[in-house]
Amino acid sequence: MILTVTLNTALDLTYRIPALKPHASHRITEVTERPGGKGVNVARVLATLGHEVTVTGFTGGATGAVVQSQLTAIPGVVDALVPVAAPTRRTIAVVDEQTGDTTQLNEPGPTITPAEWSAFQEAYEDLLTQASAVALCGSLPPGVPVGAYAGLIRLAKAAEVPVLLDTSGEPLRRGVAARPDLVKPNAEELAELTGSHEPLRGAQDARRRGARSVVASLGTEGLLAVTPEGRWRATPPARIHGNPTGAGDSAVAGLLSGWEEQLPWPERLARAVALSAATVLAPVAGEFDRAAYEELVGRVAVTGDASAA
Repeated sequence: MILTVTLNTALDLTYRIPALKPHASHRITEVTERPGGKGVNVARVLATLGHEVTVTGFTGGATGAVVQSQLTAIPGVVDALVPVAAPTRRTIAVVDEQTGDTTQLNEPGPTITPAEWSAFQEAYEDLLTQASAVALCGSLPPGVPVGAYAGLIRLAKAAEVPVLLDTSGEPLRRGVAARPDLVKPNAEELAELTGSHEPLRGAQDARRRGARSVVASLGTEGLLAVTPEGRWRATPPARIHGNPTGAGDSAVAGLLSGWEEQLPWPERLARAVALSAATVLAPVAGEFDRAAYEELVGRVAVTGDASAA
């Protein structure tokens, strides 16, 4: 099974309104709620693709109970969240139906105690014995050490489980130094890590810092991959308009599923780009438009060199 780690899980609320106007009252036309956080979104997409996936991280309070009840209702997803005293956060996405733009509001996560962090690490080590791959995703809640992902990467490597890291800032910098198998920053996160605003140069630098492979999200321009096997660019066939929330998480799911199925890099990247684009067309994060995905995956342009890293 694939293990996804979301230390800062959330209950995702999506509000749709006719038009977003500052300093005004708004009538909401539609409300949806889903279990959220980056790794949870990844897990939902993986399960839809037919993969067995286990979700771990933290859950607490009434909000956490809602997250767990909805999570266990998803076919193919196993709930292995670790309970904590503080309540799980909420995130609110406000979708402007007139423009298609989304405004995101994220609450801070629960404060994790040292005892709760220790309990999670024990549970994580146990889950690694059953995992074929692990994805470490998202921000760190208060109380979790900034080097947490680096430690989790080392535990995965000791268990000989390949690991993908998708985070930002100092947790990304420390995590890369622990030598993950794959990191997936966006262009801004990559520039912050390396100081380079040229994605290829930044990806090469991230590999020198410790990442075995780097797949950088370039927004509407697709993905750039720099790996030991070569480097590639994967570009969607057209600009997609809609709600971009969760698009990067779907790309992670595409990369992980391709990894599990031992697909060559060009096919992994085409899947990741098509899933990301199809997620923009879906109403909420963690879902994708299946028909759009199947139509797009064969039209993603992948160019590159299998010998140049």
